[in-house]
Amino acid sequence: MNPIARILPPLALVALAAACGTDRSALGPSVPRLAAEADAQPSYSDWSTPINLGPVVNSAGDENRPAISKDGLSLYVSSNRPGGFGGLDLWVSQRASVNDAWGPLQNLGPNINSDSNESAPAFSPDQHHLYFHSFKTGGCGGADLYVARRQDKRNDLGWEPAENLGCVVNSTANDAGPTIFEDEATGITTLYFTSTRPGGPGDFDIYASTRAGDDAAFGPAVLVPELSGPARDTRTAISRDELELFMSSDVTGRVGGVGGQDLWVSARATILDLWLTPVNLGPVVNTTAFDGGPALSFDGTALYFFSNRLGGFGGNDLYMSTRTRLRGPAVGDAGLETHGEARGHGKKKAHREE
Repeated sequence: MNPIARILPPLALVALAAACGTDRSALGPSVPRLAAEADAQPSYSDWSTPINLGPVVNSAGDENRPAISKDGLSLYVSSNRPGGFGGLDLWVSQRASVNDAWGPLQNLGPNINSDSNESAPAFSPDQHHLYFHSFKTGGCGGADLYVARRQDKRNDLGWEPAENLGCVVNSTANDAGPTIFEDEATGITTLYFTSTRPGGPGDFDIYASTRAGDDAAFGPAVLVPELSGPARDTRTAISRDELELFMSSDVTGRVGGVGGQDLWVSARATILDLWLTPVNLGPVVNTTAFDGGPALSFDGTALYFFSNRLGGFGGNDLYMSTRTRLRGPAVGDAGLETHGEARGHGKKKAHREE
């Protein structure tokens, strides 16, 4: 059974509770919207056995912490393969359509990469911003969170110089693994990330910072206790409705682990609810090796991650598991882009292309 089906409460009861309760956020959605979210929540099949992305994407070195573009045609990778600027760099592999094979990786260049480690790329929903972490000098601590911008959201090599998110969000500790969610109804953007700063229960814990509006700065980060366990909780990936969150976590202190670090999923019925206790994705996806760094496709049906399981081409390789949507609105509804448009040849939907 899909882990989400095991951890979600009955949606009818959640909708009723929302209707009778008090809105927890002054900027939160209205009760009718909460009920609509509950009624429209998608349902999926189980995840498939993961497949290795092959020797064009993977190398004899380490490939990890991927990101997948909204149209599914650009795969961003952290890699220490030869030809970079030093340590881990961010690279991109492209394909003409979702039915084509991934092409050779291209380095994102000096506007993104340095002689230090850059890792964990994540796109903003509009695809004009790229968030990641870097250990480059001149920041607030060890690893810091950065953002780069581009004018053309289909130009993977057109990123402007990356900027540090500043020491309100970043700390003197390690701040890494960003994930971005923008709520169109409230105008609030949430930045999830992992940090070693004091105050959490483990060595890496999950934090969130928010801002209201595109021009505002992110505020101080707060611990997300329901996602933070006694050991290491790192990279997160969030669904486009912010009701499903995947994460990397050590099995120490959690129930149902398979290996040293596994992939887990949490869910909630509405965006005003707390995240439920993360559930392990199970032995079909996880192994007794190290499995982590999840990235979720825009339509929620493909999960990319890295693993050092047997049978790969190097230390860490990239893998993909898929699932089928059983219930819920198809991607492309309400003017959203359809996952799988051919690069440069896809039909435009009703929304404005920026």
